[in-house]
Amino acid sequence: MTEFHEFIADIRQKITRQLPGTQSQLKMASMRRLMQDGRVVVPGDVRKAGVLALFYPSNGSVWLVFIRRAEYPGVHSGQISFPGGSREEGDIDIVATALREAEEEIGVSSDAVIPIGNLTDLFIPPSNFLVTPVVGYTNTRPDFIPDPGEVVEILEVSLDQLLDDKARQDKDITIFPAVKIKVPCFYINGNIIWGATAMMLNELIDVINQGS
Repeated sequence: MTEFHEFIADIRQKITRQLPGTQSQLKMASMRRLMQDGRVVVPGDVRKAGVLALFYPSNGSVWLVFIRRAEYPGVHSGQISFPGGSREEGDIDIVATALREAEEEIGVSSDAVIPIGNLTDLFIPPSNFLVTPVVGYTNTRPDFIPDPGEVVEILEVSLDQLLDDKARQDKDITIFPAVKIKVPCFYINGNIIWGATAMMLNELIDVINQGS
């Protein structure tokens, strides 16, 4: 537990510095995103969302939780992501959004999560969302309760797995029926973490590695 709190203290300090930002995110962007980046303008009607990168200790290691979204008629159907979703009128800020959505999707009480700070906002053109990644932690492993309507699977990934260079790979994925593209991703336990989640995750890892 001491090592976990040392890790949290370290990342809390690092996240208050200048963030790696867009250049860090783009390291894990698909070619299509790279081709569009210079023309991407956040529109006035953009929808705001918050996602939670939640650290917790378990079995002597540091872990991060992801979800596999349910299949639905939408651009993020079936993808692996951080828990989170769109901001609602009752949310006092984007941190509250991320905590509320995480509680709804994976059953982690908002009161149990201690926010550390936010990473760089990321605009996702296909869904018109401006996403803020909120970093937080719990002092013990939560008892995850997935929302069956939104979450097919909860994926727990250790920090050691995320920091392993072998996790960074290029994989073919199907984005539309019969349409395949090769994307940079984190490939862990047979799971492909790609797209916006991989971009946000890469900035988080770069923050962790600062000064290493």
